[in-house]
Amino acid sequence: MAEITKTALITGGSKGIGYGIAEALIRDGIRVAITSRSESNASQAAAALNKIKDGYALGIASDVRDLASQEKAVQTVLDQWGRLDYFIANAGVGHFAPIQELTPEIWKETIDINLTGVFFSAKASIAALTETQGYFINIASLAGTNFFAGGTAYNASKFGLVGFSQAMMLDVRNAGVKVTTIMPGSVATEFNDHQPSEKDAWKIQPEDIGQIVSDLIKMPARTLPSKIEVRPTTPR
Repeated sequence: MAEITKTALITGGSKGIGYGIAEALIRDGIRVAITSRSESNASQAAAALNKIKDGYALGIASDVRDLASQEKAVQTVLDQWGRLDYFIANAGVGHFAPIQELTPEIWKETIDINLTGVFFSAKASIAALTETQGYFINIASLAGTNFFAGGTAYNASKFGLVGFSQAMMLDVRNAGVKVTTIMPGSVATEFNDHQPSEKDAWKIQPEDIGQIVSDLIKMPARTLPSKIEVRPTTPR
C-alpha cells in the first residue's frame, strides 16, 4: 500500500513564523498550503518552498477575517490533495498603543485577525480535520498571559485566543482532533514592521517554531501537549 502524504494549511505562511513552519513540514514530507492576503506574496513564497521539494507547496490568497475565504482555502487543499491533516493558525497583527490613543478601527482589526480569524479558521477546517484525526495548532503569544502597557488590543486578542484554543481543545479531543497553543516570546520576524538583523540573533528564530510544530505532530496519538510557552534562552 502506498504511503499517504499528509497535508497542512498555514495561515500567514508567506513569511516569518508561518514560513519557518512550512519549511519544517515540507522537509518532513508534508505538503503545505500557505495563505496570505496578497496573492503575489503567497505565490512567491510557495515557489521558494517548492525548491525544497517540488510540488509540495501551494500558495492561496485568503483573508482570515472572512469565513467564506477560509472555507475556500480549506476546499482548495481538499481539491488539490484530497485531505487536510494539519491546520496552523498563524496569521496575526500587532498594534500597540495606550488606551488613550487606541482607535476603534485598530481595536477591531486586531480582534478580527488575531481572535475572530482563528475562530473562522477552526469553523472552516474542523470537519476535514475530524476526517483525518488531525491537528489544529494555534500560534498565540506570551502576551496571552502577560499584559503590558500599550497592549490593550493585542493583549485582549491573545488572552482571548489562549482561552479559545484551550476550550476548543476540550471540545474536539474526543473526536480525535488535537489542539495545541504555542505561545512564543520574542521572535526575529517582520512582525509589526520590524526588520530582522544580526541584533536579533538572541531571539527565537522562525525555524525554532517550525521545529516545535514538527516535533508536536510526531508525538504519540495518546499524548497531547496542549499549551507550550517558548522564550529566548537569554532575554535582553
